[in-house]
Amino acid sequence: MDGPQESDISIGQKNNAGDVRQRGFFGRLRGYFLAGLLVTAPLGITAYLAWIFIDFLDNRVTPLIPAQYNPETYLPFGLPGLGLVVIFIFLTLIGALTAGLLGRWVIHTGERVLARMPVVRSIYSATKQVFETVLAQQSNAFRDAVLVEYPRRGIWAVGFITGVTRGEVQNLTEDETVNVFLPTTPNPTSGFLLFVPAKDVTYLDMSVEEAIKMVISGGIVTPPDRRTLEEQSKPQVSSGVYEELEILREKNKAPILVQKKTKDLTPSEEA
Repeated sequence: MDGPQESDISIGQKNNAGDVRQRGFFGRLRGYFLAGLLVTAPLGITAYLAWIFIDFLDNRVTPLIPAQYNPETYLPFGLPGLGLVVIFIFLTLIGALTAGLLGRWVIHTGERVLARMPVVRSIYSATKQVFETVLAQQSNAFRDAVLVEYPRRGIWAVGFITGVTRGEVQNLTEDETVNVFLPTTPNPTSGFLLFVPAKDVTYLDMSVEEAIKMVISGGIVTPPDRRTLEEQSKPQVSSGVYEELEILREKNKAPILVQKKTKDLTPSEEA
């Protein structure tokens, strides 16, 4: 049987070239689609969540405004965000009133009343302390991202300094410790409170916002290292800087030996 004709070979080559061009076209089309999705998806989700929040406030706050003071009464359309504006003005006025003598007296009287309620006083005191810690300008809480070894040596985790350890916890520990909040992924509002020796905490140059983005994304979003090339070439932490005896004990999986306290034996007991 004769081999393939020249015309058949040319037809096959044309078909292959057409398939390559077709795959290249669909590949570029797929790339354009993903690029458009990457640009519009974050904006769309953000706008949608913002709209849900604003609509929630409008539905709760706008009906409380008297009709004669409600701008929507005199307009043929609704004003989105009116509830948010009302809440902003209301909180600003409350803050201005509490700055005066009468406002401070009202707040102090209200706190004394709440302090006599068994369950409410615990909730109020805890909530107030958290808000004062986070919102106070003079506070340094939640403003430093650090690197700590957790849950064991050689494994590093990103945490946030929430303050210096005080009270009974500090008095019971020999080293000076700091409070470190260790968030979970992808929900950084939950986590663990660790009391870490200050000498074992490594401060990061990245901002708290960048560290939170890194935690939420599970490490997908990694902030750049803005240090100099000389600083980047010198590691600052290592899991191998420990006593040789402890490393040997871990390699051999030996138990931790603790010297037991023995009482003084009387001559009869010794015999």
